[in-house]
Amino acid sequence: MRQTGPIQTISDQVYSILRRKICEGEYAPGSWLQEVDLCDQLGVSRSPVREALRRLVSDGLVINIPNKGTFVKEFTCKDIDEIFDMRVLLEGYAILRSHQNLTSQRIETLLAILREMEITYDAGRLEEYTRADEELHREIVALGNNSIVSWTYDRVGFMNQQFRVLSLSVRKRFEESMDEHRQTIHALIEGRAEEAEQCNRRHLELARACIKEQLEHKAKR
Repeated sequence: MRQTGPIQTISDQVYSILRRKICEGEYAPGSWLQEVDLCDQLGVSRSPVREALRRLVSDGLVINIPNKGTFVKEFTCKDIDEIFDMRVLLEGYAILRSHQNLTSQRIETLLAILREMEITYDAGRLEEYTRADEELHREIVALGNNSIVSWTYDRVGFMNQQFRVLSLSVRKRFEESMDEHRQTIHALIEGRAEEAEQCNRRHLELARACIKEQLEHKAKR
């Protein structure tokens, strides 16, 4: 593996690759992440792999089990509740403060991301849609103009990423999600912050319920 530029280190690249593979489900929950195998797959030494795994542990995406190894975290319904409780609070805070920071440039950005979601939704490109979905919610949080809120959301967001595909893999939920995002963004840019917060809250609660239902279904298999 080669460095793609002077800014990103080999460790950064390994971290980005592993995080993407975890979030997109290539490394399933419970998968054993063996250092030697990862070094072979990525063509790097152990040092950047170890550093990347350490960062992923800090993100809450993987866990170290003494005398066993490093594994992709398996989330429980309780974990899902905690993640979504925080998302409701953080995104709600940002939406209700959005009138202070909703510039014409930010509106253009939100609408551009929404258009990208429309395109990928119409084409059925789920992975691209989920990436745009993630970007949209980060832009919403940025409207709060609060660095502590944004930092906290980033921590929660790392753990949430792998559930977006799980939730949206249900076709009905995929369709509902697109409509919910339209309602939230249009209310937001039209200055109806309380309505936007309610739309977004409903969107998050439906996503939470869908994910928990799928986790419970898998646990019964």
